[in-house]
Amino acid sequence: MFENDHLSRIKAEIADSFDEELEMQMEEEQLDALVSEGMSEPAPQTIERRIYFRELFRLQHELVKLQDWVQHNKLKVVVLFEGRDSAGKGGAIKRVTQRLNPRVCRVVALPAPTERERNQWYFQRYAAHLPSAGEMVLFDRSWYNRAGVERVMGFCSAEELEEFFRSVPEFERMLVRSGIILIKYWFSITDDEQEFRFRMRIHDPLKQWKLSPMDLESRVHWEDYTKAKEEMLERTHIPEAPWWIVEAVDKKKARLNCIAHLLTQVPYQDVPKAPIELPERVRNDNYIRHSPPDDMYVPEVY
Repeated sequence: MFENDHLSRIKAEIADSFDEELEMQMEEEQLDALVSEGMSEPAPQTIERRIYFRELFRLQHELVKLQDWVQHNKLKVVVLFEGRDSAGKGGAIKRVTQRLNPRVCRVVALPAPTERERNQWYFQRYAAHLPSAGEMVLFDRSWYNRAGVERVMGFCSAEELEEFFRSVPEFERMLVRSGIILIKYWFSITDDEQEFRFRMRIHDPLKQWKLSPMDLESRVHWEDYTKAKEEMLERTHIPEAPWWIVEAVDKKKARLNCIAHLLTQVPYQDVPKAPIELPERVRNDNYIRHSPPDDMYVPEVY
């Protein structure tokens, strides 16, 4: 009886560890269903759910191995996630970091620069977040803001933009020479897909916060962003730090493809580990546990 109870607890614990991904997936499917209610045809089917979860958990297991390898060998890894608004960068980043140690793998998503930062060397505020030995840093948007939103929305001058294009290849070569592994992803979606995702956010109170005035304005400037992206890729695709384009119209496939590719960019192996043994709990005869007063407890509403 005890063994059965113990096994049930183990199964429940494993299932609970998967719940975060399942909850996010259910949220997305419910939102898709809401938007699809007014459509004459059902939404197209993506990768089979069972296959998606099986592959996602398998890839996340490999990401843990990669994390251990990075930490063990004191590597420095930087991954840039770029793309249009609603292209799925955030969702992919969540799946990469979901089961990793935040002390080893951290996400950088910088707000608009302050007045002081606007008067610094352009790369200065990004350089402050670069990894130390044994760390991975994922940039949810990066120094390429200058080639995208700053250019299109007129937040930088033509001279500043040209200086950026002259400087960024040298800046990235310098990072690589210093020992940083630099990986750059562009998440690509279509005009129709962006409109569809924006409308989903408009109709979902839990996601309306994701739509900033700048995001909405980007719809007006779709073609300007396209021209900016094309020049950015052309002028900053260098052998030391090439761009990798992720087809992101299908979010599930995009996440799996991105993670699978990321795992190929850093050759890694299993890190030898000493067996972990749980030490015996020390018990003292004079130990007395004192209970806090009842009014300190959170009410058990559930």
